Parts: sequence; C-alpha cells; structure tokens
Amino acid sequence: MIGLEHFLVLSGTLFCIGLFGALAKRNAIAILMGLELMLNAVNINLVAFARYVTTGILTGHVFAIFVIAVAAAEVAVGLALIVAIYRDRISVNVDDFDWLKW
Repeated sequence: MIGLEHFLVLSGTLFCIGLFGALAKRNAIAILMGLELMLNAVNINLVAFARYVTTGILTGHVFAIFVIAVAAAEVAVGLALIVAIYRDRISVNVDDFDWLKW
C-alpha cells in the first residue's frame, strides 16, 4: 500500500533534482526547468498532505492549483525575458549576463 512516506520521498527526490538543475546549469531555460521541477515537488507535497493528514478538506488541492497558476505565469514571463535577452545577446548562457557589472 502506498502511504504518505512514499509521496514524501518522491517529492524530496524531485525537489533535489530540480535544485541541482537550477544551481548547476548555465542555460537559462534549464534553470527555469529546474524551478518547475521544484514547484511540482511542492504540489505533490500539498496534495499528499491534503489526502493523508486532512481528509475531506481540499485546502492542499486549492493551494496546488494556485501554485500551478503562478508557475504558468512565471514560465510565460521567464521565457519572454529569455527571448528578449537572446535577441540582444545571441546567448542564453547565464555567464554572459553581465549588465550589472562595473
């Protein structure tokens, strides 16, 4: 039988993979993908706790839907920024983003 612990292990693993992707990659699109994995791990936690801890109350599901909406907006704005930067710099490597350096 699948219990809460299985969902927590899955969520923790997914979050660690996303964190590694966000910190280790140099490509801006790969960093956004890592952030999306971390947000999906949070969604798994929210739904799992809503299912196993507070049965009958849909608070975790509602928060998960809000996280999905925020993630969709973040991806739209992030990709728009990356496309604008790519048009100016012809690169999406975060090491090339040095506009604020003196």
